Amino acid sequence: MSTEQDHQGLHPVVAAVTERVVERSAATRAAYLARTRAAAETGPARGRLACANLAHGFAAAGPVDKAALRGTVKPNLAIVTSYNDMLSAHQPFETYPPALKKAVVRAGGIAQVAGGVPAMCDGVTQGRAGMQLSLYSRDVIAMSTAIALSHDMFDGALLLGVCDKIVPGLVMGALSFGHLPTVLVPAGPMESGLPNKEKAAVRQRYAEGLASREELLEAEAASYHSAGTCTFYGTANSNQLLMEVMGLHLPGASFVNPGTPLRTALTDAAAARVTELAHRQQTGQAGAAPIGELVDERVLVNACVALLASGGSTNHTMHLVAMARAAGVELTWQDLSDLSAVVPLLCRIYPNGSADVNHFQAAGGIAFLVRTLLDAGLLHEDVQTVAGPGLRRYTREPRLGADGGVEWVEGPTASLDPDVLRLAGDPFSVDGGLRVLTGPLGQAVIKTSAVAPEHRVVTAPALVFDDQADFLQAFADGTLDGRDLVAVIRYQGPAANGMPELHKLTPALGVLQDRGQRVAVVTDGRMSGASGKVPAAIHVTPEAALGGVLARLRDGDLVTVDADRGVLTVEDVDAVLARSSTGAAPTAEEFAGTGRELFATFRATVGPADQGASVFPPVPVHHGVPAHA
Repeated sequence: MSTEQDHQGLHPVVAAVTERVVERSAATRAAYLARTRAAAETGPARGRLACANLAHGFAAAGPVDKAALRGTVKPNLAIVTSYNDMLSAHQPFETYPPALKKAVVRAGGIAQVAGGVPAMCDGVTQGRAGMQLSLYSRDVIAMSTAIALSHDMFDGALLLGVCDKIVPGLVMGALSFGHLPTVLVPAGPMESGLPNKEKAAVRQRYAEGLASREELLEAEAASYHSAGTCTFYGTANSNQLLMEVMGLHLPGASFVNPGTPLRTALTDAAAARVTELAHRQQTGQAGAAPIGELVDERVLVNACVALLASGGSTNHTMHLVAMARAAGVELTWQDLSDLSAVVPLLCRIYPNGSADVNHFQAAGGIAFLVRTLLDAGLLHEDVQTVAGPGLRRYTREPRLGADGGVEWVEGPTASLDPDVLRLAGDPFSVDGGLRVLTGPLGQAVIKTSAVAPEHRVVTAPALVFDDQADFLQAFADGTLDGRDLVAVIRYQGPAANGMPELHKLTPALGVLQDRGQRVAVVTDGRMSGASGKVPAAIHVTPEAALGGVLARLRDGDLVTVDADRGVLTVEDVDAVLARSSTGAAPTAEEFAGTGRELFATFRATVGPADQGASVFPPVPVHHGVPAHA
C-alpha cells in the first residue's frame, strides 16, 4: 500500500507510524489480501453450490424468497445478530432482522438471518465468576460469526452489535470473510439518566459505608434505566465511535437513540447500502469496499487516533491489536503510545469528564471530531468506507428527510459545547492521555486523561494481592488506611483467569486517594474505560501466571508508577528477580463452575495482552510468499 499521496498535509508522526505499520505488516497483509481476493468471485455466492446444498439453504424460506434464492441473481445478505433482551444495548435488535429483510428486498436483494453470537454484559458479571469468560467471549463471537458466514450462501453481511467484546468479535469473524461487503448496524445509546458524576459519588459513599444498598441500587437504576447502550464512555461507546471513524457504520449512525424515527431510517439505510455494495461486488464494479480491503493500515491508524482524541476505553489497546491481526496488520502498543504523544484530547466524556455520550452527540459528536482531526492532519482522509471513498463523508450528519428516509447534511464546524468537545487547536490536553509504561516489571498501559497531574507519579510500598476480593476485604477491614501504597493485583491476566474487569477496585481506591493517601494500582488485569482518577498500570505483560516479574513481588517492595516518563519499576530489581514466585496462579479446581471449566483450552493457548489477548494465530505466510487461499 502506498501512502505517499495521503501523507500530504498529514502530521509527520501519524505518517511515520503508518509507514512503520505498513512495513512491519508487509508479509502478513499480502498473505491476507491474497486469500481474501481469491475468495471473491462474480455472481451470487450460492450459484456455486451444488443443488442439494442450495436446497438446504432455502428450504425454510417463504415462497418469494425461495424463488429469489433459487434464481441466483439477487445478492443475499447475511444478518448476524447479537440480540438478547437481558443486555440493554442489544435488546432493540429484537425487531431488526425483519425490518432489515424488508429494507434489503426494497433495495433489490434478499436477506437471511445467518446466525447469532453470544452477548454478555460486563455490567452484570462485574466482580462475579462469570466475568472470567468476558474477554474470551470476543474470540467465541469471532468464531460464531465465522460459522454464520460459512455456508457460501451470502454476498454481504449486516452485523448487529454494540458492546464491549461483541463488536471486536464480529469484526474479527467478518475479516475471515474479507471478500464480503459488510456494514455494522448499531442500536444507539439510552437517553441520559442520573448524571454519571452523581452515580460515581453514590458508589464511593457506599464503599465508605455512608450510603445504603437501597440508595446505591436506586442510583444505579436511575443511571441504567432503559433499552440502549449505557451512556458513559466505556468500551461499548468507544466501539461505536471507532466503527464510525473506521468507516464501518454509516455516517452519524452511532449515537442516535433507539426507538426514534431517525434510528429506524438509519437501519433501513444500512440495509440498502450493503445491498448496493454486494451488487457492485457481484458485477465487478468499483466501490464495493469489502471489509478485508476496507480495514487497512490507514483505517487502523485512524481508529487509534480517534480512540486517543476521544479518551476511549483502554480495552481497545487489545481489541484494536486483535482486529488488526485478523486483517493481516501488525499493530503494537508502541504505535498507540507514539500517536498519543501528538494526538490531543478533544473530548470530556465520563469517566474523563461529567458529560455522557448524548451530551457529546449534542455538542457536535463524531462529525465534528472527524472534521477537526482531518483539518489538523491527524487522520487519513484517503480511505475506503461503507459510505464511499474518503473520510470527509463522516463530517456529515444524518437528518430525517420528508419521505422518512435519511438525508446527510454538513455537520457543525464549531463545537456547540466547548466543555465537552473542542477543536484540535484548543484541546483539553495536548496529548491523548494514553501511555505505555516499561521497566523491570514488564510493559503496561496507563490511561491518564482522568488522572490529575499531581497523581501521575506514585512511588510507594507494594501491597500484593492475588485476588481482587482480598484487596476489597483489606479495604473493608481498614488495613489500607493511612498509608501510601501501590496495590499489586496479579494473576488476573488472560492465561491466569481470563483477565476479568476490576472495576470494583475503583471506588475503594478513590476513597483512599481522597483521604490524601498516594495510591496507584498495578495489575495484569483490566480496568477498561471506567478506570478513573487513580493511576492504574494495567495489562502488565508478561503476566504473573506466565512468569512475569509481578509473580516475584511481595509486600513492602518499593514500586514506582511514573506516567510522565513512561516507567514501571521496582527498587532493588536484582533482589526481586532473584526470588522465587511469591504467589500462585489459580488451579484447575478453582475454575469449576459458572462455565469456566469449559475454557481450559483458552487459558492454555491465549496470547499476551500486547498481542491482542487472542487464541487466534497471526495470518500465516509461507516463506515470505502469500499463503494459498
